[in-house]
Amino acid sequence: MARLSGKTAAITGGAGGIGGAIAQCFAGEGAKLAVLDLNGDGAADMAASLEGSGHYGGAIDVGDEASVNSAFSAAAEALGGIDILVNTAAIAGAGTVEEMPVEEWDRMFHINLRGTFLCCRAALPGMRKKKWGRIVNFASEVANRGNPGLSHYAASKAAVIAFSKCLALEAIEDGICVNTLSPGPTDTTMLSGIDPEVIAKLVNDLMPIGRLGKPEEIAAAALFLASDEAAFCVGATLNANGGAYLQ
Repeated sequence: MARLSGKTAAITGGAGGIGGAIAQCFAGEGAKLAVLDLNGDGAADMAASLEGSGHYGGAIDVGDEASVNSAFSAAAEALGGIDILVNTAAIAGAGTVEEMPVEEWDRMFHINLRGTFLCCRAALPGMRKKKWGRIVNFASEVANRGNPGLSHYAASKAAVIAFSKCLALEAIEDGICVNTLSPGPTDTTMLSGIDPEVIAKLVNDLMPIGRLGKPEEIAAAALFLASDEAAFCVGATLNANGGAYLQ
């Protein structure tokens, strides 16, 4: 039997990359998907391409409260509710503390932390009514390890971990398991514009496994946290990053 048969799932940042791989994985396991992305056309295209029927694709700006509420209302109506939420939507960037404009710092937290908060808040009431739910919030290996030039990104992802632990304690009484997934550098289009020599150095310096992650490997980890098999995981962080967090 498919592991997500009869379940519905909303994936933010689902139009491509890791989010798209998760959407494909979950659909293959029997879930009906709401693919939500800033690129609404891309979300609709992804939803249309998924295995099975009844999927929904729409636009969302995760940092905007009205957009989030509208997107989740439409998704819940289309799917008959949302059982599973996976928050992959995020931004990244680089810059030292001394050189960083405060606007860039604020934008990182606006999308990565506020966006996670808003999407969780929008999905929770329906999960509480069903007395079952799964929330998978995306962090990063740099949240544990630190990295020069990534203070705003690392801090925002560390905040997602702390937020998720608190929410896990608030939600578990209604059968809702909240956990975080911490991926490492993954072979997606986000890295396609980077010099291959830079990527090779990154792998050599950072990845004990000796390679980048594959989107489908991250999707498999998300699938576990979204399934009944993760019923005893509460406020945990699953590291799927080739050992990068150990460096």
